[in-house]
Amino acid sequence: MRLTALGLTLVFILAMCSLIPAGRSVASEGEAHAISAASMRDTRVSEEFGLRTPRTFAQFRSRKEWMRRAAAVRDNILVSTGLWPAPEKTPLNPRIFGRIEREGYSVEKVCFESYPRFFVTGNLYRPLGKKGPFPGVLCPHGHWGRGRLHSDGAGSVPGRCINLARQGYVVFSYDMVGYTDSNQLKHSFHDELWGTSLMGLHLWDSIRAVDFISSLPDVNANQIGCTGASGGGTQTFTLMAVDDRIKVAAPVCMISAHFQGGCECENAPLLRLETYNVEIASLMAPRPLILVAATGDWTKNNPTVEYPDIRSIYKLIGAEDKVRCVQFDTGHNYNKDSREAVYAWFGKWLLGIADPAKLKEQAFTVEKDEDLRVFTETHPRPPNALNPDQLKNYLIESATRQIERLKPTDASALKIFRKTMSVGLQHTLSAAVPAKADIVVEEVASAAHEEFTTTKLLVGRKGKHEAIPATLIVPDSGSGKKRAALIVHPQGKNAVMAMGQPLSPLVTRLLKKGRTVMSIDCFQVGELKTGERKKTEKHWLTYNRTDLALRVQDILTAIGYLHSRDDVRGVDLVGLDAAGIWCLLANALAPQVRRAAIDVNGFSDDGSAWAGDYLIPGILRAGGGRVAAGLCVPRGLFLFDTRGKFQTDFALAAYKASGRAKRLRVEAGDVEDDEVARWLLLGRR
Repeated sequence: MRLTALGLTLVFILAMCSLIPAGRSVASEGEAHAISAASMRDTRVSEEFGLRTPRTFAQFRSRKEWMRRAAAVRDNILVSTGLWPAPEKTPLNPRIFGRIEREGYSVEKVCFESYPRFFVTGNLYRPLGKKGPFPGVLCPHGHWGRGRLHSDGAGSVPGRCINLARQGYVVFSYDMVGYTDSNQLKHSFHDELWGTSLMGLHLWDSIRAVDFISSLPDVNANQIGCTGASGGGTQTFTLMAVDDRIKVAAPVCMISAHFQGGCECENAPLLRLETYNVEIASLMAPRPLILVAATGDWTKNNPTVEYPDIRSIYKLIGAEDKVRCVQFDTGHNYNKDSREAVYAWFGKWLLGIADPAKLKEQAFTVEKDEDLRVFTETHPRPPNALNPDQLKNYLIESATRQIERLKPTDASALKIFRKTMSVGLQHTLSAAVPAKADIVVEEVASAAHEEFTTTKLLVGRKGKHEAIPATLIVPDSGSGKKRAALIVHPQGKNAVMAMGQPLSPLVTRLLKKGRTVMSIDCFQVGELKTGERKKTEKHWLTYNRTDLALRVQDILTAIGYLHSRDDVRGVDLVGLDAAGIWCLLANALAPQVRRAAIDVNGFSDDGSAWAGDYLIPGILRAGGGRVAAGLCVPRGLFLFDTRGKFQTDFALAAYKASGRAKRLRVEAGDVEDDEVARWLLLGRR
């Protein structure tokens, strides 16, 4: 829809003598901005976060408050790693072979399929001379140069596994992608729009590793532990955060408030927009957790910073005895001292052995590489193994089928669709309508006119460094609460209701009908177009929102502000031109909006459309615009200018399944201002 100045217009009278800044005598608009800048400024363009940005732990007042937060962080991990909704658990087709027996333990070669034709490889260590079933332990290895075969004074993966097996555990040591036998892919893999990542592959491999070890007849599936160092520590605390089958955990030399892990496999896009490793590790509570730290790496502050924060959660939920921290005066490691601390912790909680002296490390001999390697000349990797492109295509096709299966056909299916896909979209956008208590607003200037009052505002959220410029027009007609309409344009508020220029017919008609109208400058638009963002940090998308995500949040913040006003009884939303998609995404997360008119502007909703200025990692995994349209049900929704390109199938299905089909209107062509106004003025809802 193109705004015009045709038809009835009203002209703002903004003479300097009539523009009255709030709380002050007469001042110019420029002076008002200068005054406001001292107390409320938008600094998001200049801000940049990264893996070394120091973080602080939030304070939680009750178990209930923490459990709500923990559920949100857990969902965010799954969404950011492309595992929401959860992929289908296809058959593992495990193969265990090449058994070697040594004093007190055996070791075997293992491969299974975490996805069809994508192989997880490793070694299985079992106790000999003991009666099972035994606890199971997973051992991800981290970024040692030789992966799971690494063994020296700083750390020995086989030595750890041998000693755990002798103590009475079944132990599975498995490869990171791109290491040792897991050579279908290099140590790199991603498709930003579909949310596939190296970290997501590792997490899914670990989840399937729990499936594998739990399925073994000599393993007690209710007693599974996990431990790894460095990158293996990241795998450990990420797995324990999302899979409660991990009953005891020991992430070693990893958890820090000032370093989050430097590898692609530790930095899925979206993962740490609002959280960090200390909070993720706290999701282990109330299950037993030990932090093993070193004075010579980024865990140097564990005893005084990270551990007390995690312990506060354990104390909050009455499990303070189930968390511990030990630190050794050494460099980055998983050495004998660190291993023995883990043996003692696991022994206490999984074996019922309280005396650490009984679990000291015994001398061990590591097998030759060829006796531990899974794929050899005599046992090569299966020829049908997926290559990187085939794996990516499989994941995209599987996700597409999964989303299609969620398309609602009746009220029951609609409930599942909304519950599932709203979580995915909310965490993909990392956006929400703020509560009234979290909204901050500063009135910059106000002017009374013959039939309405105009106010210039800055709106934001507490602690978010936002100052969203807004123009609010409140008609004088009528009394009591009024319906309000938020109108968003890609060129900002001045394209809708520029000070000193005629109003558009849309704004004019809404004011004549007693509606309050507001428009804003979203991020990098209008007054907020203040320069280019820095993008120098490594893994930038893990720690920073894209421009589009910030614009969606600005729209939601404006909706929250209007909804919180005592003189507003309902909020409508209009998205024009390129801002239509911004508003569609926001509307899907804003039940406060009663009716929305969205100019989809011929948006094709495919991979090419979501590139560049529209980039949001994982947006296609979350269903894109067509799923967002379906999530607007049952509120009034008018989609226009689809041009046959924008897919409306989910919207049509959702509104039909809800019994509210008449609340959805779709037009292939553009429409005039008056038509949009008629839609917004329909009924009271």
